Amino acid sequence: MDQLRAMEIFVEVARQRSFSEAGRRLGLTRAMVSKHVLQLEERLQARLLHRSTREVSLTDAGQAYLAPCAAAVAQAHEAARAVVSAAAGAELAGPLRIQAPSSFGSEWLAGSVARFNLLHPQLAPSLHVDDALLDPIEHGFDLTIRVGGIPDVHALAMRPLAPCRAVLCASPAYLARHGTPRTPQDLHDHRCLHFSHLTAGTAWHFSKGAQRQTVRVQAAFTANNGLVLHQAAQQGLGIVYHTTFLAWRALREGTLAPVLTDWELPLNHLSALYPASRQPSPKVRALIDHLVAEYQPVPPWDRVLHEQGEV
Repeated sequence: MDQLRAMEIFVEVARQRSFSEAGRRLGLTRAMVSKHVLQLEERLQARLLHRSTREVSLTDAGQAYLAPCAAAVAQAHEAARAVVSAAAGAELAGPLRIQAPSSFGSEWLAGSVARFNLLHPQLAPSLHVDDALLDPIEHGFDLTIRVGGIPDVHALAMRPLAPCRAVLCASPAYLARHGTPRTPQDLHDHRCLHFSHLTAGTAWHFSKGAQRQTVRVQAAFTANNGLVLHQAAQQGLGIVYHTTFLAWRALREGTLAPVLTDWELPLNHLSALYPASRQPSPKVRALIDHLVAEYQPVPPWDRVLHEQGEV
């Protein structure tokens, strides 16, 4: 049995939740896919998958095996590509799968990746934007950009890319109709637009010097996508808990105005995540270095606001 090939096939079946779809993607028959997985299960002496006529799902053993198996397969492929690259003069080449939040991916990362690709035209980047907190190992991403912490510190390594500052803002039309809040507690009397992926839920935390206040807002509108909330705020729907990387243009142009600027919101970070089980490949390391150079020490969206005296 070719164990590496069987591991590769198992990972694809687990991702697709289908023997047939995994076979289609790998150029194998369903019977051949099933044979490889069975041989792998026999070697491990453990059942990795539940089979039914409608779907395939991971057993507990399969769930525990998937992440290290996917990492081992990716490392083996990367080692093979490294040999090819060395023979070809170490030019960065091949696929590069990246995942990022929708708002940051479309507003900033797409341009950064395009500029990186111009420097390394033999690369074939694939950028997947999604606000779901996808497991980068399970879904086969080389690099994941995330706002906030690491979901599993043992499986993933992190490199900070940029500070991610939050700001409360609303349209001038909304503030003209409803007034401007002067303290965090005033938010109880306002329509609040809430990002459902905030780890603190509807509890918004504020600080000013030694003072600390927490307001559990009643969300008048909730979305799992920052761009949706951005548009709702610009239409005058309410006060949005925003990031400066998305709000910067509207703040500069005056279509959104900051509120409660004498209170600070928790500082977060944009981070690059990759499997901790292996060193980042040369192309992943080069992309991270490129992003750090573009976003540090002060990210361009914050530079614009600082230059114009905004938040």
